[in-house]
Amino acid sequence: MTVEQTTTHIFQTSFGKVIALKNNGIIRAGSIRYARSERFQKPVAEQPSPSEIIFPDKTPVCPQAISPLVEKMIGPTPIEHFHPDESTQYLSVFLPDSITDREKLPVIVWIHGGSHEIGCGDLPTSDPSDWVREQQIIVVTVSYRLGLFGFLGGDKRPPNLGLFDIIEALKWIQTYISEFGGDPENITLLGQSSGGDAIAHLMISEGVEDLFQRVIIQSAPLGLRHKRQKMSAEFLKKTETLKDETDVFKMMDEYKKYVPSVIKYGLKAAMPFGTQYGFPPLCKEEESVEKWKSKAGKYDVLIGLNNDETAFYLKTSDALNKYFGKGFGLKVLDKAVEKTTELIYGTPAKVFAENYAMAGGNVYLFRIHSRPENSLIGAPHCIDLPLIFGNESAWKSSEMVKDIPWKYIDENGKKLRALWAEFAKTGNISDDSERPEILKIQKINS
Repeated sequence: MTVEQTTTHIFQTSFGKVIALKNNGIIRAGSIRYARSERFQKPVAEQPSPSEIIFPDKTPVCPQAISPLVEKMIGPTPIEHFHPDESTQYLSVFLPDSITDREKLPVIVWIHGGSHEIGCGDLPTSDPSDWVREQQIIVVTVSYRLGLFGFLGGDKRPPNLGLFDIIEALKWIQTYISEFGGDPENITLLGQSSGGDAIAHLMISEGVEDLFQRVIIQSAPLGLRHKRQKMSAEFLKKTETLKDETDVFKMMDEYKKYVPSVIKYGLKAAMPFGTQYGFPPLCKEEESVEKWKSKAGKYDVLIGLNNDETAFYLKTSDALNKYFGKGFGLKVLDKAVEKTTELIYGTPAKVFAENYAMAGGNVYLFRIHSRPENSLIGAPHCIDLPLIFGNESAWKSSEMVKDIPWKYIDENGKKLRALWAEFAKTGNISDDSERPEILKIQKINS
């Protein structure tokens, strides 16, 4: 097999001259800055550039602490390929190189997960090239501020800065994506985990009018969204001493000392950073359900989860496996996974879908399963990522998929990618469309 040479491709846009890379049927314009920000300040849109916008050697990433669990389950982060940047407002555009000047392809905007604390838009495990090639779509991946920089605030400094960043990215996409061959009137937001949480809250945010038409919400921990005000205020107060620290790596080391206690605040403390109600661009918490209902005629929704979400955390714990890894203990652990999955992900997704449908919205509810012989931990949190993005080489060191034949992931993934692309293109999924065997999906009727 011959390896296609990487060449450059130039986009002459009203934003600037964008130098992209072309390889293996994909054109990628990487790490385009869409906004800038000062620490703890709202983003300011980047203005068109008179100079060339060049694909950087290293990918900008919000400063963050490496997660040992993610390193184990998904794979090691190639930190040598990344450059920490507090002002992390960058996006990348992926499109098929077969696109013609007259085409306007549907656009999917990827909002990454990571507990509002880790990750970035451009990781090898979420490279959308396979999906773009197969379905003739455009995918835009977005990086935004995280953790202390993006998802913690209060009266003294604005919370929800990560949300404001994403809104600026959506404005950029709305303005310029047609010059890359995308349809600005056919934009779908896709988010997983905290990225799904962000998208759900973007639906009810101020300043998003006409920026997107559809949402795909995967594994959003909506069960952790309630009554976070006291926890956030305490966390903010305890980390106040770090606000002027110039060494971002020291900030990352220090804040972990002040993370809220799960014992005191319950399961929601497992995700200490998050969207904060009662501050722009969000409403008060008690208004949120009615706000979502009011959007029922505006956005098509595809929402769901993996069947064994919390197995990602509970069944991979060496301490828990020591005591609960076999026999009766394993049954206890299985029940804990079942209960916590429903509490954090399953029931909230079902209630969200049913409320949306009752208000007249177009909404689908899905659940991803796994055959027992393929995985000892079932279908855990993040198992949807290799299905959506493919990229076998990026997942070769993942503990999560090591016992699952890649052929099985690829066969189911292609079918899932086709369904998700169908929804992105039309807002609907036909009863006649082929389903992967791992997927259960239904349209929720009012």
